[in-house]
Amino acid sequence: MPTLPIEICRERFADAQVARLATVRPDGTPHQVPVTFALPRPDLIVYAIDHKPKSTTHLRRLDNIRAQPASSFLVDVYDDDWSRLWWVRVDGRSEVLPDGALRTASIDALSVKYRQYREVVPDGVVVGTRITGWSGWAFSAPTGSGG
Repeated sequence: MPTLPIEICRERFADAQVARLATVRPDGTPHQVPVTFALPRPDLIVYAIDHKPKSTTHLRRLDNIRAQPASSFLVDVYDDDWSRLWWVRVDGRSEVLPDGALRTASIDALSVKYRQYREVVPDGVVVGTRITGWSGWAFSAPTGSGG
Protein backbone atom coordinates (compact mmCIF):
# COMPACT_ATOMS: atom_id res chain seq x y z
CA MET A 1 0.00 0.00 0.00
CA PRO A 2 2.34 2.73 -1.20
CA THR A 3 1.93 6.31 -0.16
CA LEU A 4 2.10 8.50 -3.26
CA PRO A 5 4.91 11.06 -3.53
CA ILE A 6 3.72 14.68 -3.50
CA GLU A 7 4.77 15.19 -7.15
CA ILE A 8 2.49 12.33 -8.26
CA CYS A 9 -0.29 13.56 -5.98
CA ARG A 10 -0.06 16.99 -7.64
CA GLU A 11 -0.07 15.52 -11.14
CA ARG A 12 -3.01 13.19 -10.56
CA PHE A 13 -5.00 15.86 -8.77
CA ALA A 14 -4.42 18.46 -11.50
CA ASP A 15 -5.40 15.95 -14.21
CA ALA A 16 -8.70 15.00 -12.53
CA GLN A 17 -11.87 16.50 -13.98
CA VAL A 18 -13.87 16.52 -10.75
CA ALA A 19 -13.12 16.47 -7.03
CA ARG A 20 -15.25 15.94 -3.96
CA LEU A 21 -15.10 19.03 -1.77
CA ALA A 22 -15.60 18.53 1.96
CA THR A 23 -16.38 21.47 4.22
CA VAL A 24 -17.54 21.65 7.82
CA ARG A 25 -21.02 22.87 8.72
CA PRO A 26 -21.31 25.27 11.67
CA ASP A 27 -22.63 22.36 13.79
CA GLY A 28 -19.43 20.41 13.06
CA THR A 29 -20.90 17.86 10.65
CA PRO A 30 -19.31 17.27 7.23
CA HIS A 31 -20.75 18.49 3.95
CA GLN A 32 -19.57 17.17 0.57
CA VAL A 33 -20.24 18.22 -3.00
CA PRO A 34 -18.57 17.48 -6.33
CA VAL A 35 -16.73 20.44 -7.85
CA THR A 36 -14.83 21.32 -10.98
CA PHE A 37 -11.56 23.02 -10.11
CA ALA A 38 -8.21 24.31 -11.34
CA LEU A 39 -4.81 25.13 -9.90
CA PRO A 40 -3.77 28.59 -11.13
CA ARG A 41 -0.72 28.35 -8.83
CA PRO A 42 0.97 25.37 -7.17
CA ASP A 43 -0.35 26.44 -3.75
CA LEU A 44 -3.94 27.28 -4.74
CA ILE A 45 -7.07 25.35 -5.78
CA VAL A 46 -9.97 27.37 -7.18
CA TYR A 47 -13.56 26.64 -8.06
CA ALA A 48 -16.41 28.87 -9.21
CA ILE A 49 -20.08 29.05 -8.46
CA ASP A 50 -21.10 28.77 -12.07
CA HIS A 51 -24.14 28.53 -14.34
CA LYS A 52 -24.88 24.84 -13.65
CA PRO A 53 -28.35 24.46 -12.06
CA LYS A 54 -28.34 24.64 -8.26
CA SER A 55 -31.17 23.89 -5.85
CA THR A 56 -30.67 27.33 -4.29
CA THR A 57 -28.56 30.43 -4.76
CA HIS A 58 -27.73 30.37 -1.04
CA LEU A 59 -25.07 27.65 -1.08
CA ARG A 60 -24.15 25.80 2.09
CA ARG A 61 -20.51 25.39 1.01
CA LEU A 62 -20.07 29.19 1.04
CA ASP A 63 -21.64 29.53 4.49
CA ASN A 64 -19.43 26.69 5.68
CA ILE A 65 -16.13 28.20 4.53
CA ARG A 66 -17.06 31.59 5.93
CA ALA A 67 -17.68 29.99 9.34
CA GLN A 68 -14.85 27.42 9.17
CA PRO A 69 -12.36 27.76 6.29
CA ALA A 70 -10.88 24.25 6.65
CA SER A 71 -11.62 22.31 3.45
CA SER A 72 -10.55 19.07 1.83
CA PHE A 73 -10.67 17.84 -1.77
CA LEU A 74 -10.57 14.19 -2.83
CA VAL A 75 -9.98 12.70 -6.27
CA ASP A 76 -9.79 8.98 -6.89
CA VAL A 77 -9.89 6.18 -9.41
CA TYR A 78 -11.83 3.00 -8.88
CA ASP A 79 -11.29 -0.06 -11.04
CA ASP A 80 -12.49 -3.64 -10.72
CA ASP A 81 -8.80 -4.47 -10.97
CA TRP A 82 -7.91 -3.25 -7.50
CA SER A 83 -4.23 -2.99 -8.39
CA ARG A 84 -5.24 0.22 -10.22
CA LEU A 85 -6.92 1.92 -7.24
CA TRP A 86 -5.60 5.27 -6.01
CA TRP A 87 -6.72 8.45 -4.27
CA VAL A 88 -5.31 11.90 -3.58
CA ARG A 89 -6.51 14.27 -0.86
CA VAL A 90 -5.63 17.94 -0.63
CA ASP A 91 -6.30 19.91 2.55
CA GLY A 92 -6.43 23.67 2.78
CA ARG A 93 -8.09 26.85 3.95
CA SER A 94 -10.74 28.38 1.72
CA GLU A 95 -11.98 31.90 1.17
CA VAL A 96 -14.11 33.77 -1.32
CA LEU A 97 -11.74 35.61 -3.64
CA PRO A 98 -12.30 39.35 -4.02
CA ASP A 99 -12.44 40.95 -7.45
CA GLY A 100 -8.96 41.50 -8.81
CA ALA A 101 -6.03 39.83 -10.54
CA LEU A 102 -6.17 36.55 -8.60
CA ARG A 103 -9.88 36.08 -9.28
CA THR A 104 -9.30 36.83 -12.98
CA ALA A 105 -6.36 34.38 -13.13
CA SER A 106 -8.54 31.77 -11.42
CA ILE A 107 -11.32 32.11 -13.98
CA ASP A 108 -8.71 31.93 -16.74
CA ALA A 109 -7.32 28.68 -15.26
CA LEU A 110 -10.82 27.19 -15.07
CA SER A 111 -11.47 28.23 -18.68
CA VAL A 112 -8.28 26.53 -19.87
CA LYS A 113 -9.27 23.29 -18.14
CA TYR A 114 -13.00 23.24 -18.97
CA ARG A 115 -14.52 24.03 -22.37
CA GLN A 116 -17.81 24.91 -20.67
CA TYR A 117 -16.15 27.86 -18.90
CA ARG A 118 -14.91 29.17 -22.23
CA GLU A 119 -18.48 29.06 -23.52
CA VAL A 120 -20.09 30.61 -20.41
CA VAL A 121 -17.58 32.48 -18.27
CA PRO A 122 -18.38 32.18 -14.55
CA ASP A 123 -19.67 35.46 -13.16
CA GLY A 124 -20.44 34.26 -9.64
CA VAL A 125 -18.34 33.70 -6.57
CA VAL A 126 -14.85 32.22 -7.00
CA VAL A 127 -13.40 30.34 -4.04
CA GLY A 128 -9.68 29.91 -3.47
CA THR A 129 -8.22 27.23 -1.23
CA ARG A 130 -4.65 27.72 -0.05
CA ILE A 131 -3.13 24.26 0.11
CA THR A 132 -1.81 23.15 3.50
CA GLY A 133 -1.23 19.46 2.83
CA TRP A 134 -1.15 16.66 0.27
CA SER A 135 -1.69 12.95 0.84
CA GLY A 136 -2.24 10.05 -1.50
CA TRP A 137 -2.39 6.30 -1.69
CA ALA A 138 -2.21 3.69 -4.42
CA PHE A 139 -2.71 -0.05 -4.28
CA SER A 140 0.55 -0.44 -6.15
CA ALA A 141 3.53 1.80 -6.69
CA PRO A 142 3.10 4.19 -9.63
CA THR A 143 5.21 3.60 -12.71
CA GLY A 144 6.55 6.17 -15.12
CA SER A 145 5.25 9.74 -14.99
CA GLY A 146 2.27 9.56 -12.66
CA GLY A 147 1.38 5.89 -12.97
